[in-house]
Amino acid sequence: MVSFDNPLALLALLSIIPLIILYLLKPKPKIIKVPSLLFLMKVENNKKRFYSSLTKIIKDPLFWVQLFVLILLSLAAASPYFTTDEPLSQEHTVLIIDSSASMQANNIYQDALNHAEAQITRTNTIILASNTPEIVLNRGSSTDTRRVLNQLSPNDVIADVSSAMNRGVQEVSEHGGKIVVISDFTNWDGEDPVITKSLIESYGIEVEFINVGRSTGNVGFINGWIDLTADGYTYRGIIKNYYDRDITIDLAIFNQDDEVPFESKSLTIPEKQTRQFSIPALGPGITRVEIENEDSFMVDNIAYISVPKEIEQNVLLISDQDKLPSKTALSIIPNVRLSIADTVPSELGTYDAIIVANKEKDGILTNHEVNAVENYVKQGGSAIFVASEALDPNEVATDLLRLLPVRVGDVVDKPRGVTLNKLVTNRLTEDINFEEVAVYKYLEATPRSGANVLVETDDGTPIYSHHSLDQGTVIYIGFNDGLKQEPWNNFHNLPEYPVFWSKLINWIGGTGTISDFNVETG
Repeated sequence: MVSFDNPLALLALLSIIPLIILYLLKPKPKIIKVPSLLFLMKVENNKKRFYSSLTKIIKDPLFWVQLFVLILLSLAAASPYFTTDEPLSQEHTVLIIDSSASMQANNIYQDALNHAEAQITRTNTIILASNTPEIVLNRGSSTDTRRVLNQLSPNDVIADVSSAMNRGVQEVSEHGGKIVVISDFTNWDGEDPVITKSLIESYGIEVEFINVGRSTGNVGFINGWIDLTADGYTYRGIIKNYYDRDITIDLAIFNQDDEVPFESKSLTIPEKQTRQFSIPALGPGITRVEIENEDSFMVDNIAYISVPKEIEQNVLLISDQDKLPSKTALSIIPNVRLSIADTVPSELGTYDAIIVANKEKDGILTNHEVNAVENYVKQGGSAIFVASEALDPNEVATDLLRLLPVRVGDVVDKPRGVTLNKLVTNRLTEDINFEEVAVYKYLEATPRSGANVLVETDDGTPIYSHHSLDQGTVIYIGFNDGLKQEPWNNFHNLPEYPVFWSKLINWIGGTGTISDFNVETG
């Protein structure tokens, strides 16, 4: 059906009427005296003049040129378009096959491949819906399609079905065809496939869903993480019951490859709901947690937890204050042996890191101590300086200030508090909400050349920064945590504070965080 974007422009076709009138206009008559016989002949000729004018118009090529130009200009201004419900070419089919872990249950994946084979057309593209879309066949023949289908197998991941569908749209947009999505549609990453289907169909592309899932009984791990507590590392896991009834499961916890569990426990989970459990005081190595109940999908009945082998780090805290939140946080970090001193000892080579925190003004590091710290850092050590009035540039030795990654100034008071901005997200800053820290007092500071600023105040003052000094590292922390005076900030009251120190010490020691050893699966 033909439609017009600007139907009012069709009124321009009325310009054809003046054109015809102009061609029909006769010249003005003249009065001429003629004999009677000749007059009668003229009258007869006048009757035929109208018909001869039409004949002249029909035979005049200029009239037709002008007529067609007017018609074409009018139609062009009206912007005609044509709509049809005819689908794009069906000679090309994009097969999207869910290859997630859930497709391993009850031979579902083989059913999916059988359905895919039934959808084969002359030309086919196969896209695996995994954590990222993977094109395993691009516009292959029916023979190639069957060969590739016989080689496919599911993976232990969660599929992003919508991303695979969007990738299929690109193929159909270029080559035509339709999209066929084959999945159990029980679990996915990203957007809801149904929403994506509706969006794609709004572009006129045919999308067909083939559901190969069955109602099966299953219970399995769906999430897990490791927390740092006073007892060390604690694992917290979540198990979901997919059954239509309440179920009691038996958990067995093993060390590494042991056949006998060192702990067992039972959990009752209501139908279609989840339950959380915890395993405290995890030791180094791999811990295996198994759901001993058998079900239709055994791959999600085992969870592995990895805690790195014990690499003890010697940390020296130099401070003349007894009660410091940083001291408490450092003391609970697993595999950290914390030493406390009022002054810099003569031998620093045995320490992996030294921390100078909240020294009183009468206890500022002497020039001799500063030289010892500088030599320690240059030989590969790590020194951490926590902001305090002891770093006042009017009081402290110039040699000490040169070690810092920032140039410090006077103390700034902000009774109403300032907020912080995280500039870099990495192992030192991820999972820590610095934006929730309220800072009431801090040292004026500007970064030195080559320094890395991780966190700063709204006015651009560095709060968390580090730089290299020969083979070692110097770190500046603007979060004073002294308790003998008005607090500089509320960071030590937040749950992320021990995590902050754990990340920093592990980064210095090169061991990484516990999350580096544990990754999610499907």
